[in-house]
Amino acid sequence: MTVPAQRTTSGTPTRMLVLWCPDWPAVAAAAVGGVGSAEPVGVFSANRVVACNAVARRSGVRRGMRRREAQSNCPELAVFGADDGRDARLFEPVARAVEGLVVGVEVVRPGLVAVPVAGAAGYFGGEHVLVERLVDEVAAAAGVECQVGVAEGLFAAMLAARCGEFVEPGRVAEFLAPLPITELDQPGADRAELADLLRRLGLKTLGAFAALPERDVATRFGVAGVLAHRLARGRSERPPLRRRPPPELTLTEEFDPVVERVDVAAFLAKGLAARFCAGLAGHGLACTRLGIYAVTEEGEHLGRAWRCAEPLTPTGVADRVRWQFEGWLRAAPGQRPTSGVVRLRLEPEEVVEGRSLQLDLWRNGGSGEDDERAARAFVRVQGLLGPEGVLTPVLDGGRDPAGRVRLVPWGDPRERTTPPDATWPGRLPSPSPATVLDRPVPAQVFDDGGRAVGITARDQVTAPPRRLTIAGGAGREVVGWAGPWPLAGDRRRPGPRRARLQLVLTGEGDEPPEAVLVHCAGTENPLWTVEGVYD
Repeated sequence: MTVPAQRTTSGTPTRMLVLWCPDWPAVAAAAVGGVGSAEPVGVFSANRVVACNAVARRSGVRRGMRRREAQSNCPELAVFGADDGRDARLFEPVARAVEGLVVGVEVVRPGLVAVPVAGAAGYFGGEHVLVERLVDEVAAAAGVECQVGVAEGLFAAMLAARCGEFVEPGRVAEFLAPLPITELDQPGADRAELADLLRRLGLKTLGAFAALPERDVATRFGVAGVLAHRLARGRSERPPLRRRPPPELTLTEEFDPVVERVDVAAFLAKGLAARFCAGLAGHGLACTRLGIYAVTEEGEHLGRAWRCAEPLTPTGVADRVRWQFEGWLRAAPGQRPTSGVVRLRLEPEEVVEGRSLQLDLWRNGGSGEDDERAARAFVRVQGLLGPEGVLTPVLDGGRDPAGRVRLVPWGDPRERTTPPDATWPGRLPSPSPATVLDRPVPAQVFDDGGRAVGITARDQVTAPPRRLTIAGGAGREVVGWAGPWPLAGDRRRPGPRRARLQLVLTGEGDEPPEAVLVHCAGTENPLWTVEGVYD
């Protein structure tokens, strides 16, 4: 019944150095298009500005602005389309220049690299000396300007690079506190809606958000809110697993004929990425730091590590492989390999628990050849067993996890039966348990003094829960909890008070903590049961 939950830790993140090339998509586009640095440049995707240089900003061009408005503000604006391959190809000399001075270089995205600072700073005689050497080396090798920031944790270091700050050890939270809440929405993080919601709730700075209790954040904003809350407090968003990934998760592919073109590499990368992520998902893992290593026909060894704030999907892996091949195969003469690639190795160098990222039963979630094949199989099963032989779940309205799931025969309309504006007082907030037990298991919850915990008439626990026993088994320490959530209608119904709680329990042996959903009825002699288990 127990399912490991994601590890948590209160440890301080690794001190990182981040080198940032401002407005890199605009810089790369201008370089390819032959536009001078004194001219305004805008990069567009879906008819909106995704990047622009400082000259364009002085004329009123802003990210997110429509093309017509941007050109109205700046008629001389040089317009370019977004091209991740172009950005990655031109950024390779910058990454190579950084790698010439320090080891452990990680490309976060084109325009941004990160390295652990401790070893390199010790070698060069201090962080400031190291930064001066890096800036000079990048300017000489790649001819671009850059800014450097140093702080504990990748998120804080990226923000420090924006203003060229060296954040003193232990003062990350103090550095982050006055920054606007919109800084949570970094490229690739997809936190725009959360940042906008927090702003509208009056939480305008990272410090105001960090001051909230983590339990309240989990109750109101769910998992995404908790991860963002950790960043605002200066913690690691997703601490890496302490165990090393099994060797079989590394994917190696031999090419015959050799790969000499980026379009061929991009085509092959899609299949490799799907196999790579499927292997990780089979072990309940997802990759946040991807090593891409290649060997050429002449025996040259190429390699680069890519870091991502969010766990990499197959599309994300394929994109990074394509970007890296852009940098290798289209580099300037003398810097590109002398022959094609004969072997490629994808290595998960850092992983997180990824059970929430398991692949769908069939790909693409509703279209394509795989979907049609699955649909035909379902129809054949219904022909043998009847219409009720294949049921599919529909998430409908309701107050508890089990009550929200409605099973519909395959082929019937999958529509909600409850009005979209219906409210559910007492509804359990997200996330819902991944496993809902058919029969709740008896349990007992105790406080620090060994007394049974119950629910008061004011829908509060009689004492903070500290220990849980399930079905008379050994007790487990409660290290975190949320709730209670009273069951709606209790005030009009005679009988004991009833409510649900979410409990985080210590792991058994070397296992990580796990979370369960429990139900309580009564204050005196309360009856507890376990209703669900969280992944």
